[in-house]
Amino acid sequence: MIHRPVLLNEIIEHLDPQPNENFIDATFGMGGLGLAILERTSPNGKLIGIDADPELSQFIQEISAEIQAREKEERFVLINDSFIHIRTIVSRLKIRPIHGIVFDLGLSSWHLEKSKRGFSFLKEPEELDMRFNPEELALRAKDILNQWSRQDLARIFREYGEERFAERIAKAIFETRRKKRISTVGSLLEIITRAIPQRFWNSRRHPATKIFQALRIAVNNELENLHAVLPLAFDVLSPDGRLAVISFHSLEDKIVKQFFLKQKRARYAAILTKKPILPKREEIKLNPRSRSAKLRVLRKLS
Repeated sequence: MIHRPVLLNEIIEHLDPQPNENFIDATFGMGGLGLAILERTSPNGKLIGIDADPELSQFIQEISAEIQAREKEERFVLINDSFIHIRTIVSRLKIRPIHGIVFDLGLSSWHLEKSKRGFSFLKEPEELDMRFNPEELALRAKDILNQWSRQDLARIFREYGEERFAERIAKAIFETRRKKRISTVGSLLEIITRAIPQRFWNSRRHPATKIFQALRIAVNNELENLHAVLPLAFDVLSPDGRLAVISFHSLEDKIVKQFFLKQKRARYAAILTKKPILPKREEIKLNPRSRSAKLRVLRKLS
Protein backbone atom coordinates (compact mmCIF):
# COMPACT_ATOMS: atom_id res chain seq x y z
CA MET A 1 0.00 0.00 0.00
CA ILE A 2 1.45 3.38 -1.04
CA HIS A 3 0.72 6.13 1.47
CA ARG A 4 -0.55 9.44 0.08
CA PRO A 5 1.58 12.12 1.75
CA VAL A 6 0.39 15.46 3.09
CA LEU A 7 0.39 18.41 0.64
CA LEU A 8 1.31 16.14 -2.29
CA ASN A 9 -0.03 18.42 -5.03
CA GLU A 10 1.61 21.48 -3.49
CA ILE A 11 5.00 19.77 -3.20
CA ILE A 12 4.91 18.59 -6.81
CA GLU A 13 3.93 22.07 -7.96
CA HIS A 14 6.82 23.76 -6.14
CA LEU A 15 9.48 21.12 -6.76
CA ASP A 16 8.37 21.00 -10.41
CA PRO A 17 10.12 17.71 -11.32
CA GLN A 18 10.94 17.46 -15.01
CA PRO A 19 11.93 14.53 -17.27
CA ASN A 20 15.43 13.20 -16.60
CA GLU A 21 15.99 15.19 -13.40
CA ASN A 22 17.36 13.60 -10.20
CA PHE A 23 15.72 13.96 -6.78
CA ILE A 24 16.15 12.85 -3.18
CA ASP A 25 13.28 11.93 -0.89
CA ALA A 26 15.18 12.13 2.40
CA THR A 27 12.30 10.73 4.49
CA PHE A 28 10.97 8.08 2.13
CA GLY A 29 8.53 6.47 4.55
CA MET A 30 5.73 4.71 2.69
CA GLY A 31 6.94 6.05 -0.64
CA GLY A 32 3.97 8.09 -1.86
CA LEU A 33 5.84 11.35 -2.39
CA GLY A 34 9.02 9.88 -3.83
CA LEU A 35 7.16 7.72 -6.31
CA ALA A 36 5.04 10.68 -7.46
CA ILE A 37 8.30 12.49 -8.23
CA LEU A 38 9.76 9.44 -9.97
CA GLU A 39 6.77 9.23 -12.32
CA ARG A 40 7.44 12.78 -13.50
CA THR A 41 11.16 12.33 -14.14
CA SER A 42 11.03 9.49 -16.66
CA PRO A 43 12.63 8.23 -18.78
CA ASN A 44 16.04 8.71 -17.16
CA GLY A 45 15.62 10.73 -13.97
CA LYS A 46 16.75 9.03 -10.77
CA LEU A 47 15.34 9.05 -7.24
CA ILE A 48 17.30 8.39 -4.06
CA GLY A 49 15.01 7.36 -1.22
CA ILE A 50 16.43 7.56 2.31
CA ASP A 51 14.78 6.12 5.40
CA ALA A 52 16.33 5.45 8.80
CA ASP A 53 13.99 2.67 9.88
CA PRO A 54 15.38 -0.77 8.91
CA GLU A 55 12.04 -2.53 9.34
CA LEU A 56 10.18 -0.01 7.21
CA SER A 57 12.95 -0.07 4.62
CA GLN A 58 12.60 -3.84 4.34
CA PHE A 59 8.90 -3.39 3.70
CA ILE A 60 9.62 -0.74 1.06
CA GLN A 61 12.05 -3.08 -0.72
CA GLU A 62 9.00 -4.94 -2.01
CA ILE A 63 7.74 -1.70 -3.56
CA SER A 64 11.22 -1.08 -4.91
CA ALA A 65 11.16 -4.44 -6.70
CA GLU A 66 7.85 -3.53 -8.32
CA ILE A 67 9.28 -0.21 -9.49
CA GLN A 68 12.40 -1.80 -10.95
CA ALA A 69 10.27 -4.33 -12.82
CA ARG A 70 8.43 -1.47 -14.56
CA GLU A 71 11.56 0.47 -15.50
CA LYS A 72 13.99 -0.25 -18.31
CA GLU A 73 16.80 1.17 -16.17
CA GLU A 74 17.37 1.31 -12.44
CA ARG A 75 15.97 4.71 -11.59
CA PHE A 76 15.23 4.22 -7.90
CA VAL A 77 17.70 3.54 -5.08
CA LEU A 78 16.52 2.98 -1.49
CA ILE A 79 19.05 3.64 1.26
CA ASN A 80 18.46 2.52 4.85
CA ASP A 81 20.33 5.24 6.73
CA SER A 82 19.82 8.49 8.57
CA PHE A 83 19.32 11.52 6.35
CA ILE A 84 22.13 13.14 8.31
CA HIS A 85 24.47 11.20 5.99
CA ILE A 86 22.93 12.68 2.83
CA ARG A 87 26.19 14.09 1.49
CA THR A 88 28.03 10.78 1.92
CA ILE A 89 25.15 8.88 0.31
CA VAL A 90 25.11 11.09 -2.79
CA SER A 91 28.88 10.90 -3.10
CA ARG A 92 28.83 7.11 -2.88
CA LEU A 93 26.04 6.68 -5.43
CA LYS A 94 27.59 9.21 -7.83
CA ILE A 95 24.16 10.49 -8.87
CA ARG A 96 24.48 14.06 -10.05
CA PRO A 97 23.17 16.69 -10.48
CA ILE A 98 20.54 16.78 -7.71
CA HIS A 99 17.64 18.95 -8.87
CA GLY A 100 15.49 18.70 -5.75
CA ILE A 101 15.35 17.37 -2.20
CA VAL A 102 12.29 16.91 -0.02
CA PHE A 103 11.93 16.27 3.71
CA ASP A 104 8.56 15.19 5.12
CA LEU A 105 9.24 15.36 8.85
CA GLY A 106 5.98 13.78 9.95
CA LEU A 107 5.48 10.25 11.21
CA SER A 108 4.41 7.76 8.59
CA SER A 109 1.15 5.87 8.97
CA TRP A 110 3.24 2.72 9.24
CA HIS A 111 4.97 3.97 12.38
CA LEU A 112 1.69 4.85 14.02
CA GLU A 113 -0.26 1.77 13.00
CA LYS A 114 2.19 -1.06 12.34
CA SER A 115 5.54 -0.50 14.06
CA LYS A 116 4.41 -1.59 17.56
CA ARG A 117 6.85 0.89 19.12
CA GLY A 118 4.42 3.07 21.06
CA PHE A 119 4.29 6.07 18.74
CA SER A 120 0.50 6.31 18.95
CA PHE A 121 -1.47 7.00 22.12
CA LEU A 122 -4.23 4.87 20.58
CA LYS A 123 -2.12 1.71 20.99
CA GLU A 124 -2.32 1.28 24.77
CA PRO A 125 -0.71 -2.19 25.13
CA GLU A 126 2.41 -1.21 23.15
CA GLU A 127 5.78 -0.69 24.80
CA LEU A 128 7.06 2.90 24.88
CA ASP A 129 9.99 2.59 22.50
CA MET A 130 9.61 5.38 19.88
CA ARG A 131 12.96 4.79 18.15
CA PHE A 132 12.99 5.28 14.38
CA ASN A 133 16.04 3.02 14.16
CA PRO A 134 16.21 0.48 17.00
CA GLU A 135 19.46 -0.88 15.56
CA GLU A 136 21.29 2.43 15.99
CA LEU A 137 19.63 4.11 18.97
CA ALA A 138 19.81 2.75 22.51
CA LEU A 139 17.60 5.22 24.39
CA ARG A 140 13.89 4.39 24.45
CA ALA A 141 10.96 6.54 25.56
CA LYS A 142 10.41 4.33 28.61
CA ASP A 143 14.05 4.80 29.61
CA ILE A 144 13.51 8.56 29.65
CA LEU A 145 10.34 8.23 31.71
CA ASN A 146 11.91 5.92 34.29
CA GLN A 147 15.47 7.29 34.50
CA TRP A 148 15.56 11.02 33.78
CA SER A 149 15.24 13.54 36.57
CA ARG A 150 11.97 15.30 37.22
CA GLN A 151 13.60 18.56 36.07
CA ASP A 152 14.75 17.05 32.76
CA LEU A 153 11.35 15.53 32.12
CA ALA A 154 9.67 18.88 32.68
CA ARG A 155 12.25 20.55 30.40
CA ILE A 156 11.64 18.31 27.39
CA PHE A 157 7.86 18.44 27.88
CA ARG A 158 8.08 22.23 28.00
CA GLU A 159 10.67 22.75 25.23
CA TYR A 160 9.87 19.91 22.82
CA GLY A 161 6.16 19.54 23.52
CA GLU A 162 5.31 23.14 24.41
CA GLU A 163 3.13 21.62 27.11
CA ARG A 164 1.68 24.11 29.60
CA PHE A 165 1.35 21.41 32.27
CA ALA A 166 4.94 20.16 31.87
CA GLU A 167 5.87 20.49 35.54
CA ARG A 168 2.67 18.89 36.71
CA ILE A 169 3.02 15.89 34.37
CA ALA A 170 6.71 15.45 35.24
CA LYS A 171 5.80 15.38 38.94
CA ALA A 172 3.08 12.78 38.32
CA ILE A 173 5.51 10.59 36.36
CA PHE A 174 8.15 10.91 39.09
CA GLU A 175 5.68 9.92 41.80
CA THR A 176 4.28 7.01 39.78
CA ARG A 177 7.63 5.45 38.92
CA ARG A 178 8.60 5.31 42.59
CA LYS A 179 5.86 2.70 42.93
CA LYS A 180 5.99 0.95 39.55
CA ARG A 181 7.84 1.12 36.24
CA ILE A 182 6.19 3.05 33.40
CA SER A 183 6.53 0.89 30.28
CA THR A 184 3.41 0.98 28.13
CA VAL A 185 1.38 3.56 26.25
CA GLY A 186 -1.58 2.89 28.51
CA SER A 187 0.38 3.48 31.72
CA LEU A 188 1.62 6.86 30.43
CA LEU A 189 -1.84 7.86 29.23
CA GLU A 190 -3.25 7.20 32.68
CA ILE A 191 -0.70 9.57 34.21
CA ILE A 192 -1.18 12.34 31.65
CA THR A 193 -4.96 12.33 31.72
CA ARG A 194 -4.89 12.40 35.51
CA ALA A 195 -2.39 15.28 35.61
CA ILE A 196 -4.13 17.58 33.11
CA PRO A 197 -7.40 19.06 34.39
CA GLN A 198 -10.22 17.90 32.14
CA ARG A 199 -11.43 21.45 31.51
CA PHE A 200 -8.18 22.03 29.58
CA TRP A 201 -8.63 19.05 27.27
CA ASN A 202 -8.89 20.07 23.61
CA SER A 203 -11.65 18.36 21.65
CA ARG A 204 -9.50 18.48 18.48
CA ARG A 205 -6.31 17.16 20.09
CA HIS A 206 -5.73 14.32 22.53
CA PRO A 207 -4.32 15.58 25.87
CA ALA A 208 -1.31 13.27 25.45
CA THR A 209 -0.31 14.61 22.01
CA LYS A 210 2.37 17.05 23.18
CA ILE A 211 3.98 14.63 25.63
CA PHE A 212 4.25 11.91 22.97
CA GLN A 213 5.74 14.49 20.59
CA ALA A 214 8.31 15.57 23.17
CA LEU A 215 9.38 12.00 23.95
CA ARG A 216 9.71 11.10 20.27
CA ILE A 217 11.82 14.19 19.59
CA ALA A 218 14.10 13.44 22.54
CA VAL A 219 14.53 9.75 21.66
CA ASN A 220 15.45 10.43 18.02
CA ASN A 221 17.37 13.72 18.41
CA GLU A 222 15.02 15.16 15.81
CA LEU A 223 15.71 18.87 16.24
CA GLU A 224 19.49 18.45 16.39
CA ASN A 225 19.39 16.30 13.25
CA LEU A 226 17.25 18.83 11.41
CA HIS A 227 19.64 21.65 12.34
CA ALA A 228 22.54 19.58 11.03
CA VAL A 229 21.02 18.22 7.81
CA LEU A 230 19.65 21.41 6.24
CA PRO A 231 23.07 22.87 5.32
CA LEU A 232 24.22 19.45 4.13
CA ALA A 233 21.18 19.09 1.87
CA PHE A 234 21.63 22.61 0.56
CA ASP A 235 25.25 21.81 -0.27
CA VAL A 236 24.20 18.68 -2.20
CA LEU A 237 21.68 20.64 -4.30
CA SER A 238 22.76 21.77 -7.74
CA PRO A 239 22.37 25.43 -8.74
CA ASP A 240 18.70 26.17 -9.39
CA GLY A 241 17.77 23.07 -7.37
CA ARG A 242 14.88 23.17 -4.91
CA LEU A 243 14.66 22.19 -1.26
CA ALA A 244 11.20 21.47 0.20
CA VAL A 245 10.49 20.77 3.86
CA ILE A 246 7.20 19.78 5.47
CA SER A 247 7.18 20.34 9.23
CA PHE A 248 4.50 19.43 11.74
CA HIS A 249 5.14 21.60 14.77
CA SER A 250 6.46 25.07 15.51
CA LEU A 251 9.89 23.92 16.69
CA GLU A 252 10.67 22.27 13.34
CA ASP A 253 9.15 25.10 11.35
CA LYS A 254 11.23 27.69 13.22
CA ILE A 255 14.46 25.83 12.36
CA VAL A 256 13.48 25.59 8.68
CA LYS A 257 12.35 29.22 8.49
CA GLN A 258 15.56 30.52 10.06
CA PHE A 259 17.75 28.41 7.76
CA PHE A 260 15.87 29.57 4.67
CA LEU A 261 16.14 33.24 5.73
CA LYS A 262 19.86 32.82 6.35
CA GLN A 263 20.41 31.52 2.79
CA LYS A 264 18.27 34.32 1.36
CA ARG A 265 20.16 37.06 3.25
CA ALA A 266 23.46 35.60 2.07
CA ARG A 267 22.02 35.64 -1.48
CA TYR A 268 22.54 31.92 -1.82
CA ALA A 269 18.83 31.15 -2.30
CA ALA A 270 15.41 32.52 -3.15
CA ILE A 271 12.47 31.56 -0.96
CA LEU A 272 9.58 30.35 -3.12
CA THR A 273 7.00 30.30 -0.31
CA LYS A 274 6.64 33.74 1.30
CA LYS A 275 4.44 32.12 3.91
CA PRO A 276 4.28 28.40 4.72
CA ILE A 277 1.77 26.50 2.62
CA LEU A 278 -0.94 24.86 4.69
CA PRO A 279 -3.24 21.94 3.78
CA LYS A 280 -6.65 22.83 2.40
CA ARG A 281 -9.80 22.16 4.36
CA GLU A 282 -10.67 19.18 2.16
CA GLU A 283 -7.35 17.50 2.88
CA ILE A 284 -7.66 18.05 6.63
CA LYS A 285 -11.13 16.53 6.51
CA LEU A 286 -9.77 13.41 4.79
CA ASN A 287 -6.62 13.27 6.91
CA PRO A 288 -6.90 15.06 10.29
CA ARG A 289 -3.18 14.42 10.94
CA SER A 290 -2.38 16.92 8.18
CA ARG A 291 -3.84 19.89 10.05
CA SER A 292 -0.50 21.00 11.51
CA ALA A 293 1.58 20.55 8.34
CA LYS A 294 3.56 23.49 6.92
CA LEU A 295 5.47 23.44 3.64
CA ARG A 296 8.40 25.75 2.88
CA VAL A 297 10.42 25.68 -0.36
CA LEU A 298 13.56 27.47 -1.51
CA ARG A 299 15.55 27.55 -4.74
CA LYS A 300 19.34 27.51 -4.70
CA LEU A 301 20.83 30.32 -6.75
CA SER A 302 23.69 29.86 -9.18
